[in-house]
Amino acid sequence: MTNTVTTDATTDTSPTGGSKRPGYGQLLRTPGVWSYLIPGFLARQPFAMLTIGIVLLVQHTTGSYGSAGIVAAVTGVSMALFAPQSGKLADRFGQRAVLLPGVLVHTASVAALTALALSEAPMWALFVAAVPAGASVPQIGPMVRARWAAKLDGSPLMSTAAAFESVTDEFTFVVGPVLATALCTGVHPAAGLIAEATLTLAGGLFFAAQKRTQPAPSRTAGAEHVKHASALSIPGVRVLAVAFLGIGAVFGGMQVSLTAFASEAGNPGMNGLLYGIFAGGNMLAGIACGTIAWKVGPRRRLMTGYIGLTLFASGLWAVHSVPLLAGLGLLVGLCIAPALITGYTMVETLVPATARTEAFTWLTGAVAFGQAMAVTVAGRLTDAHGSSAGFLVPLGGTALALTVLVVLRSRLVPQSSGRVAARGVGHRVPVTVD
Repeated sequence: MTNTVTTDATTDTSPTGGSKRPGYGQLLRTPGVWSYLIPGFLARQPFAMLTIGIVLLVQHTTGSYGSAGIVAAVTGVSMALFAPQSGKLADRFGQRAVLLPGVLVHTASVAALTALALSEAPMWALFVAAVPAGASVPQIGPMVRARWAAKLDGSPLMSTAAAFESVTDEFTFVVGPVLATALCTGVHPAAGLIAEATLTLAGGLFFAAQKRTQPAPSRTAGAEHVKHASALSIPGVRVLAVAFLGIGAVFGGMQVSLTAFASEAGNPGMNGLLYGIFAGGNMLAGIACGTIAWKVGPRRRLMTGYIGLTLFASGLWAVHSVPLLAGLGLLVGLCIAPALITGYTMVETLVPATARTEAFTWLTGAVAFGQAMAVTVAGRLTDAHGSSAGFLVPLGGTALALTVLVVLRSRLVPQSSGRVAARGVGHRVPVTVD
């Protein structure tokens, strides 16, 4: 049964005019969006190269997937811990103020990590370099989503924007791992990380230069009264973070296990193709989600997508042929996009505008943390028992997260009073929550 919560919004719910079936064309005609879309697209490309670049380089220098997974996990945990703080600072002081020092620190840290790995430095030294490399990862995706939220606040185009961003992210996860793998296997084991650092520096500075479209910092004249409570204090954000942890477990488990599977098959370069098919399924589902006029509420869509994700992930460990693994990986990818898109869309109804960048970074950080844990566990299992054991990690992560979603789904209902405070007084618009 569908429940609704009435909230305040303006009469015209779209910057480009009302529409019963908003689509990508209408979204991309929104005034001013191209000024941050192109820089944001370029700046986020290196993101998907970091983990796989670390895994391939460290595995080459140490001969161990377990060691490579631990170093990558340190980077992921560091990012998960520091990303929300970066988001909070961006909400308060502006995105540019956070990005400029961040890209410089990240570039230097990745360069140091690469040099240490090539010199066969001890593991503790790699861990030390991995911390700032992860902590300084530019949060381009959340920052672009925050710009969409500021531009489209209250518009039905927000779900289309979330789908568009998911497609962009997944295109990154199609191109990034394939590019990093090709560079590491065809040029030099360190080439993937070198390219990641170079692209982060150039793309991050380009995006930071787009000052006019960034959301207004909350620390401005007349806004000092705003209380800067953490977005994580909102129950729905915590539930979504758990769901995104499970999605991170899929990404991390697939990266390590597909790499090991390709090596066991005697064709390491096939890893990029298999991961590209998996991410391509995610991208295709994201495109489809943005073209559908949903009659089902976001909470139900999230649950349905997650059930499918868990179901298909449960079969990965038992597949031993390349075509079957590619097909099942495609199905897993098709189920990720609906869950991700719905989760990001729900932030707009759950979180005040002054904390949205932070909320988006909590979700992105949850994916990174889940990925980091999955890389570590999958690396250990793969070293001991082969790639089939590593594929158990996506199943375990999604099953646990689905259990939490089922038990705590009532916390995903937006609070109408919070929405009124965040968006002002106007005509009342029903928000479907189930």
